[in-house]
Amino acid sequence: MRVRWKIFLFLFGFGLIAYLQQKSLTVASYRMMPELGLTQMQIGWLETAFVVGYTLMQFPGGVLGQRLGARAMFIAISLVAFVATMSTPLAPLVLQGSLLFGALLGAQLLLGLAQGPIFPLSAGVFETWFTADKWPLVQGLQSLGLGLGAALAPPLISWLMSEFDWQRALAWTTLPALILIGAWAWYGRNTPAEHPAVSAAELAELGPQPPRVNCAISWPGVWALMKNRDVLLLTGSYVCMNYVFYLLSNWCFLYLVQERHFTMLESGWLATTPPLAAAVGAGVGGKLASVLGTRYGIRKGLRILPLISLPAAGVLLFAAVDAANGYVAVAALALCFAAVELNEGPYWAAIMHVGRADTMSASGLLNTGGNLGGVIALPVVGYLSGHHAWNTAFLIGMAFAAASAAAWLWVDPTRRVASA
Repeated sequence: MRVRWKIFLFLFGFGLIAYLQQKSLTVASYRMMPELGLTQMQIGWLETAFVVGYTLMQFPGGVLGQRLGARAMFIAISLVAFVATMSTPLAPLVLQGSLLFGALLGAQLLLGLAQGPIFPLSAGVFETWFTADKWPLVQGLQSLGLGLGAALAPPLISWLMSEFDWQRALAWTTLPALILIGAWAWYGRNTPAEHPAVSAAELAELGPQPPRVNCAISWPGVWALMKNRDVLLLTGSYVCMNYVFYLLSNWCFLYLVQERHFTMLESGWLATTPPLAAAVGAGVGGKLASVLGTRYGIRKGLRILPLISLPAAGVLLFAAVDAANGYVAVAALALCFAAVELNEGPYWAAIMHVGRADTMSASGLLNTGGNLGGVIALPVVGYLSGHHAWNTAFLIGMAFAAASAAAWLWVDPTRRVASA
């Protein structure tokens, strides 16, 4: 295996563990609410605290990554994420009441701040380690890892809670992160030229190296990114798409328990179906975007999937809420999530083409907007679901899916930011 694919596997692992850490809280909340005296709205605020921290650190994390290098940044943020995740099951041992809720909020905020830079950093690594025609593929495959982490959380946490308790379920599932962090510290490097295991043949396969990461990114460069038309269009579109993403990834388990009346264990397994379908969709979408970009050019090729699949996702959301049979609803949700995740490769490859040497910072802006979709979705869905208005939450998602597709009509990834 070429060294670049081993580097990719590390990033795949960081994404998988990050999403396992993120999505475990929603499943564990089924037991946390009665045991800790929390309401469903408070669980919504815990998830919102994570998304706020996650959103706030996207762009600063990308800038720091350009300055410090991806190798050091991954070690630092992953260790902080481990501490934050372990704080949630440990906090009830020493705190209760409002102090406990405040500590849980702080832990989720810290986890979000730590995990925020993961994907902007990954985009910079992909730009350096892979040729441009492979960018949609590796981005889609990494998103497949996120889907696997999200799919693993419901059945794994449900089973561990039924056998033990929610505290041990959260603690044990985050321990593998320490192994990955240690292995990355030993093997990871920022560029192929720095890695002792990269052969001359592999360097030749990579062809002319892309511009080195802009380690001295300045405020004028930051401003050029923030006002760029295509960065703004992609970011706005990603905001809308991620309302649907967060709706499906964070609330599916409780929707199946509360609205479709499945049991906890049955819901744990059924809630695996949409993220698994999303994982497959992300991998397939990355490959398709690479093929379409090569065949029709970057500008046209990267547009095709979003313009088709995002409206289809809106239709599938309506089919889910309208289905009389619970299993049909699960199938519609799974297909919807797959349709949404088909677009990860196109979004991230497009922002890499626009940003180039400032890819980490440009990707940070993209994912800042994307997670604003979560900041919007989590309290909205928390409020509506708490008032048994699940259908309204899903119908709002239909409108966001249509808006996210429309923005792609004006996106041109071949127009690079002037400072790049």
